[in-house]
Amino acid sequence: MTDRNNRRIRKAVFPVAGLGTRFLPATKTVPKEMLPIIDKPLIQYAVDEAIEAGCDTLVFVTNRYKHAVADYFDKAYELEQKLERAGKHEQLELVRNVLPPHVRAVFVTQAEALGLGHAVLCAKSVIGDEPFAVVLPDDLIWNRGPGALKQMADHAEATGASVLAVQKPSPEQAPSTLAVVGRYVLDGRIFALLEQVKPGAGGEIQLTDAIAALLKEQDVDAYRFQGTRFDCGTHIGLIEATIRYALDHEKLSEAAARTMQTALDELGVEEIK
Repeated sequence: MTDRNNRRIRKAVFPVAGLGTRFLPATKTVPKEMLPIIDKPLIQYAVDEAIEAGCDTLVFVTNRYKHAVADYFDKAYELEQKLERAGKHEQLELVRNVLPPHVRAVFVTQAEALGLGHAVLCAKSVIGDEPFAVVLPDDLIWNRGPGALKQMADHAEATGASVLAVQKPSPEQAPSTLAVVGRYVLDGRIFALLEQVKPGAGGEIQLTDAIAALLKEQDVDAYRFQGTRFDCGTHIGLIEATIRYALDHEKLSEAAARTMQTALDELGVEEIK
């Protein structure tokens, strides 16, 4: 492998242009990426994972109507002043540190919803030809050790391969033994291949088609990460993630467990089947 292929990823793409119709009416004004798990929105968990993996340039691919994500990562001068005057220093640090000082956020617009591949292609001017990550915030991955993307970035750096996160699906979901989830480490060559992909149904450009073409030219590894993935693009996935993070929370775990047990007792549930 060349030195070019062995470089550490420094940039991550977050496709956040979707409308989140499953969560209407909540997502009428609040993007699904801003739905909270305990005290942080989904996008913050995804960003924290990318930063842990070594990324210092975060590219958010959004649509022209969604401003909440950009507002979240922008400075909130009035709020910061109020917290400072009130002496609420802990909350002030939380607001100020949604992004560390060395990390920059870049926002690009996807004019039309033309698929995940098209969303990734919108980031080409920022990424260039270097390897990069794609993170889908809907897929929240919980792990007490290194995050899934760091695991993948380490593997990509060591091997020079592009990397897809995979897990074992339930038998009723797919005939395959492995399913791709929302984490990718991709060589910059993917952009040229995305430009060659023929649009499918609805004019969408699929990332998987470009990855299939990339696989003919270089190594693309399926990586079984350590951690539990929650599909927070569904109601039950969001509930499952909230329960797991509550039970693992430093301050809330005991209270959360008691609350859940009380609810089960009140409902007369003796065993969850």
